[in-house]
Amino acid sequence: MPGYDLSVIIPAYLEEENLRIILPRLKTVLAALKIKYEINVIDTLVPLDNSQEVCQANDVNYRQREQSNFYGDAVRTGIKQARGQQIIFMDADGSHTPEFIPRLLEYGHEYDVVIASRYVAGGLTDNSFVLILMSQIVNIVYSKVLNLPCKDVSNSFKLYQSSMLKSLELYSNNFDIVEEMLFKMKKQNKDLKIKEIPYTFKERMFGHTKRNLIVFAFSYIYSLIKLKYGK
Repeated sequence: MPGYDLSVIIPAYLEEENLRIILPRLKTVLAALKIKYEINVIDTLVPLDNSQEVCQANDVNYRQREQSNFYGDAVRTGIKQARGQQIIFMDADGSHTPEFIPRLLEYGHEYDVVIASRYVAGGLTDNSFVLILMSQIVNIVYSKVLNLPCKDVSNSFKLYQSSMLKSLELYSNNFDIVEEMLFKMKKQNKDLKIKEIPYTFKERMFGHTKRNLIVFAFSYIYSLIKLKYGK
């Protein structure tokens, strides 16, 4: 049986400065909810900064991803090690605000997936025009081709039922694993209940994005074909 009501999983790659700000805020939010929770920061195979010390100072779980340093490995490691009945993934860079978590949890007992959505009425994003355009194209194409009943497929700030995630075989290495999770959950559960609530996506606080736009484009095209016609 899971030991917690909620697992918050934070993939991290050179995010020491952001974690110093995010973790205290996150703990304050979760403590106010009066639930049993765990916070798992999933770092690189070999530490590249002082993220471990930051986690220890904030009394949260520090984990190192298995296999390699791909984002997909952080996600797979996080799912494998999570002990909560529900799982929330959030970015370490400040684009996902801890204070929004109670809104996700409001719908967690009615829906299988709850999405902090940029593309429903009331949702916004602070990203650049190029990133917004690419994101909108990806989301429209994925939702249509893979028959996913939501507008914001690619935002990783989502709440999931843990048992559903743990039943999946996930193969993507890059950020397209977010779409893979949703597609495979829908494939396994035809009546999957998805709820989107409007969210304003923030710009990262410190550091640089780990997304290479060329890799981003090709990996999403490859992943779309693989999911539609392969495994």
